Amino acid sequence: MSAKPINEYSGKELLYRSLEHVQALSKPKAIQLDEESNFTNVIQSCEWIKADKKGVIKPDQLIKRRGKHSLVKIGSIEELNKWFNEKKGQYIQIDKTNGRLSRFILEPFVEHSQKDELYVAIYSQMYHDVIMFLEEGGVDIGDVDQKARKLLVPVKEKDEDMKLNDNELNELLGKNLDTAKKSLVLPFIKELYEVYKRNHFTYLEINPLVVCSGKIYILDLAAKLDETASFLCSELWKTRDGEEVEFPAPFGRDLAKEEKYIAELDAKTGASLKLTILNRSGRIWTMVAGGGASVVFTDTICDLNGASELANYGEYSGDPSESQTFEYAKTILSIMTEGNPHPKGKVLIIGGSIANFTNVAATFKGIINAIETFAEKLRTHKVVIFVRRGGPNYQGGLPSRLDIPIHVFGPETHMTSIVGAALGVKPIPEASLAPHTTGQFLLTPGHVDKSESSYFTNSKI
Repeated sequence: MSAKPINEYSGKELLYRSLEHVQALSKPKAIQLDEESNFTNVIQSCEWIKADKKGVIKPDQLIKRRGKHSLVKIGSIEELNKWFNEKKGQYIQIDKTNGRLSRFILEPFVEHSQKDELYVAIYSQMYHDVIMFLEEGGVDIGDVDQKARKLLVPVKEKDEDMKLNDNELNELLGKNLDTAKKSLVLPFIKELYEVYKRNHFTYLEINPLVVCSGKIYILDLAAKLDETASFLCSELWKTRDGEEVEFPAPFGRDLAKEEKYIAELDAKTGASLKLTILNRSGRIWTMVAGGGASVVFTDTICDLNGASELANYGEYSGDPSESQTFEYAKTILSIMTEGNPHPKGKVLIIGGSIANFTNVAATFKGIINAIETFAEKLRTHKVVIFVRRGGPNYQGGLPSRLDIPIHVFGPETHMTSIVGAALGVKPIPEASLAPHTTGQFLLTPGHVDKSESSYFTNSKI
């Protein structure tokens, strides 16, 4: 499971689209605005704002507690327009994060009282889905984890075996909710949970859920989807207008075009391709196979005081094809070789743990093709490459073709030992002396004959 947050607009659109048949639920069409939007022009086609004359606008950028941070504005069209133009493009501090307000959501204002506000949340654990309910809601709800009642739904192999019954829901809703509201909320939660399962949500919080005048209103929402289910939900994860759901970057960090490209590749494959750019001008770059290995390499770089020069974080795994690995490597090398050469040159660490199924030679072909494509730029930027990899066919895939310094090691060399060498704080490890192994214990019960040749030699490609 890879739980990824979605913005409020996308979350509401998913629910409204799936709950179209629920008559009691109000399903207004919200308006999205960005910092380039002209407020007056955007609202021209909006019928509800002309009729209601009052709306609510707030940033839609995965910011928590927007009300507490004075980031929710209720008012007339003129007041909303003024507030939007004051806030768009503005840099603000949320806790320890500094970011720019660039995306907003505009919705109808719902007149209601405090007693109409409720709280509903659903989240997934390993063996249960948990449904939470509290007959209080809003910004001053307090410690909801302590106050809310919970219903645990055991995870079954088939979703249809995870149905909610009225007795369970009546107990969840408690005795303090009046009969009229309970008659609306009970079937709503039952339908909401079906949508939660069908759309592969991992987290869904509605606060407040307003029930008044015989209608249900979703005023604020936070949601996460299981990104690994994208191939199952390509048609479900769309708005009512047919737009695909986006997975935005966290507040304070806008995705670079290269990160967006890799995310698009990742969404179209069963393999895993991840890239986060930390410092475009950094001199230490990594291209790591495996999520666990990427953590180990990155931690080691930071431990050896390389954090300030660490340029990226990411991984490729799940047996990506040669073409996918080529695109991944090409993207990293394009950023690495942009601009003026670094006075100290740059380092590329290509590493990973011992693969249990990935054809290492095939993935290396994609990397080698990318290196060949960028060979001249790599030489210009004085890039030195360190490789440590092991797995099926790990001996192949690294021909001697290009005049680029490369140090290559197999599974007999610790993953982290090449990091110290790449950073220049430790000597370069000796070349492999055990060509026919895919792993070697530290306490080797015998002597390795140094006359054996190695498939990997420290050389140039």
